Amino acid sequence: MIITVIGVGIVILLYLIVSFINLIRRPTETFVVEKAKIYKDEYTQGYIIRDESLIDVANAEKGIVPIKAEGEKVAKGEPVFRYCMDNEQEINEKIEQIDVEIGQSINNDNSYYSTDIKLINNQVEGYLDNLYEEKNNLEKISLEKANINNSLTQKLKIKAQNSDDENLKSLVGQRNEYEESLANNSDYIYAENSGVISYKIDGLESDLRADDFSYLSEEYLKNLDIQTGQIIASSTNKGKIINNFKCNIACVLDSDEAKNSEIGNSIKIRLQNSEEIPAKIIYKAEQADKKILLVFEVSNNVTNLIQYRKSSIDVIWWSDSGLRIPNSALKYENDLAYVMRNRAGLEEKIYVKVLRSNEKYSIVDNYSYSELKKHISDMSILSNKKNISVYDEIEI
Repeated sequence: MIITVIGVGIVILLYLIVSFINLIRRPTETFVVEKAKIYKDEYTQGYIIRDESLIDVANAEKGIVPIKAEGEKVAKGEPVFRYCMDNEQEINEKIEQIDVEIGQSINNDNSYYSTDIKLINNQVEGYLDNLYEEKNNLEKISLEKANINNSLTQKLKIKAQNSDDENLKSLVGQRNEYEESLANNSDYIYAENSGVISYKIDGLESDLRADDFSYLSEEYLKNLDIQTGQIIASSTNKGKIINNFKCNIACVLDSDEAKNSEIGNSIKIRLQNSEEIPAKIIYKAEQADKKILLVFEVSNNVTNLIQYRKSSIDVIWWSDSGLRIPNSALKYENDLAYVMRNRAGLEEKIYVKVLRSNEKYSIVDNYSYSELKKHISDMSILSNKKNISVYDEIEI
């Protein structure tokens, strides 16, 4: 009997020691209630499908000179690029040599000022400001660099034409003749429809069509073997016109939300740059493994998505905002949720309405007196009803 009592005492002592150690290691934690947003989202890979058409692929072996820059809007019938002439390199070299001679003759002579020169100087400053703002955008940098070169060329020509040096005027005349030769003898290509011009060609323009999505499947998309986030390279001999008002993103999902979704549902998509944009489900097809293939239509960020064919996205099925607390802070009593608030060491039980939850957090609100009365008959509790608010510390 004594041995039994001693054994029980040792077990109790060990339990108390372990409990004390655990309390030291992990004391009661608190969480500060905050106003925030929670999401129900699903990470996936999205295949970008555009309404796009290649331009004059019959002469694709020739090099092109862009007239419209990447991503620039064009109207139907507007020239977008021209094909290089056979002797274009030779003519360009002569133009460059003339520019060097003009520049050396003028040197840094700023004695001639005109409204045109001042305007060009202001334009160059604006282009330089744009370069600084777009320092991580190679396409914009290339465009602004071309604008600066054109402006400086115009400045040289104006100064030379207004100079008393006949040799300078002759050089400008020669340069104009070479430019006219390029302009008059080149094969210009015109936009067959309005949209934005792009030179980013990946060969999938006819494989990923936006007119009918019945050809899509999980296997079809996998067999395209596209790397996620890879930027499409710019072509030197092809261009295409893209519908800049909308594009589509196809993906394969396995969640209950995807399975219960319907065509016409509006949701949001989070792009890899963390921007959230609205989207609408326009196509749905169940796959052999019970996964769901969905096609979303988006009308925001269409131009920025031109450089990608496959991108990481988060499909945001819903979002809600309000008083956010961790699920681990919620306790239940007769199916009624409550939290324990710790205010200056004083613990208080506060009943809360759980409005929405995801895997980690919940959005909660306070019960009104009449709402809480339907669940609790104890008047002492009702008369001392507490409310939770932002910055409260609750135990988890």
